[in-house]
Amino acid sequence: MKRKIFAAVLFLFIAFGFNACEALSDCETCKIITKNSSGAITDTGVEAEYCGAALIAFKAANPTITNPTTGEVTSLDCN
Repeated sequence: MKRKIFAAVLFLFIAFGFNACEALSDCETCKIITKNSSGAITDTGVEAEYCGAALIAFKAANPTITNPTTGEVTSLDCN
């Protein structure tokens, strides 16, 4: 009897675990863009689709680089 209850509880934990990661399956298309000092886009990187943990890691890195000489800002843009 205890084994059946344990199996049922284990099954419920596994079922809830699959639902908890559903948000990690979201996908977005990201690219790196460069803007000049007036805010106009001067260069655009290649678009790539990121999903789940890779998307979260890419957004967490959020590469923003400012060139003090030219005033250009390079940053990440995801849609």
